[in-house]
Amino acid sequence: MTARPEEQALDADTTRTTAAHVVVIVLNWNGEDDTAACLESLARCDWPRLTVLLVDNGSPDGSGARLHARFPELPYLQTGANLGYTGGNNRGFEWALAHGADHVVVLNNDTVVEPDLITHLVEAAEADARVGGVAPKIFVHGEPDTLWYAGGDLALARGAGLHRAEYAPDRGHDAPAPVTFMTGCCFLITRHALETVSGFEESFFAYNEDVDLSYRLREAGFALVYEPRARLAHKVPPAGAEPSPFQIAQRDRNRRRFMALRAGPLVRARFAAWFYATRVGLLARYALRGDWARARAIVRGALT
Repeated sequence: MTARPEEQALDADTTRTTAAHVVVIVLNWNGEDDTAACLESLARCDWPRLTVLLVDNGSPDGSGARLHARFPELPYLQTGANLGYTGGNNRGFEWALAHGADHVVVLNNDTVVEPDLITHLVEAAEADARVGGVAPKIFVHGEPDTLWYAGGDLALARGAGLHRAEYAPDRGHDAPAPVTFMTGCCFLITRHALETVSGFEESFFAYNEDVDLSYRLREAGFALVYEPRARLAHKVPPAGAEPSPFQIAQRDRNRRRFMALRAGPLVRARFAAWFYATRVGLLARYALRGDWARARAIVRGALT
């Protein structure tokens, strides 16, 4: 006997009677204006089952409460302390899973998205059951023809994720492609993948947490893909700008943490040879120009 159409829909794993429920996590910490602009852009998204979760990481400037009052229709989660990018987003992951999300999108608060961003991310995620994460095409905010991320690659021996076409003109990079690194600025993770890998490693606090998550997703057997039809703009420093002392110390410390957690002895040895040689060079450069804040950050990142 031939099944009725509604029975076929219920039996088919690839068929939905309703659109997937997507939760977008926007994490705020003292970033009221940027966060508000991000939330306003998300309000224009065309995905029919979209929940935007505003998470505040205990902002001491009171911006969390003001944003909650400005966007009362959005669910609001106050962590009560600065848990870092990892801890704040992990609280959002927990909320999303508890509220029935099929997919979760992590989104930096200093971004502005295009209305069809979520639609294209979901389409890419649901095109192949092996996909666990989807990364969009990201432009430099205010420079619509300049790319910031058009896919990425994990450089294991450097404990880093490398952007394809960073600060390059938007020429090409218009075809979907596999990636080994998704930037934490914006990505979709499926419910199954999130339940498998359990979100960010919280000890990273901030920086390189996306490298670690990308690595663990691929180790767990999930495919990561770049979907260029999904687009947004990110408010980033100009090309060539020096990282802050905090960024230097955190990135270097977390590179070492990533290698200790995930790499084998031979890869760790290659990393150490490259890492300490280049840190000595950077330390000398900062010291020679009297930039003691960055010089001290190099030492902290290399030794603590």
